[in-house]
Amino acid sequence: MNRQNLQQLYKNQVVSDLIKQFKYKNVHEVPKLVKITINRGLGEASQNVKTLDNSIKEFTIITGQKPLVTKSRESIAGFKIREGVPVGLSVTLRKDKMYSFLERLIHLALPRIRDFRGISPNGFDGNGNFNLGIQEQLIFPEIQYDEIDKIKGFDIAIVTTAKTDLEGFTLLKLLQMPFSYNL
Repeated sequence: MNRQNLQQLYKNQVVSDLIKQFKYKNVHEVPKLVKITINRGLGEASQNVKTLDNSIKEFTIITGQKPLVTKSRESIAGFKIREGVPVGLSVTLRKDKMYSFLERLIHLALPRIRDFRGISPNGFDGNGNFNLGIQEQLIFPEIQYDEIDKIKGFDIAIVTTAKTDLEGFTLLKLLQMPFSYNL
């Protein structure tokens, strides 16, 4: 199949397939992607400024957008965290950047995972949104192995307008998401 832009694939093929399968009466009922959020908790790296800068740089390279640094709201003595200390990174992608990231995730990054046999569809939340955990940032071809100090993972949340998990699963399956088995 000729690899076309996911946005074009959605408009030209996925919408009509979803209307046929779920018998929607209106085009506006068809599920669509709303946003993709990518998050990483810093853990013990929150005390190290260099590690924080490296994580920000990695997120900027992977997503094409500078991440928001989330800070702790209160001090927690057991975790050695003070109020206002950076504890995580977050990026929200919408529209063109969202489709671009999803296309790179599906076609470039996921196939680079060792012994990859597909993604488990168990990450749906009951409302048609899908959550996926990535264990290492090296699956993205933009990240150079020599430039990372530590292998770190992150979470990806794909938010859709689907009302059920089956609708969300079908939407992502038609957008070529490589699930290991059917829902």
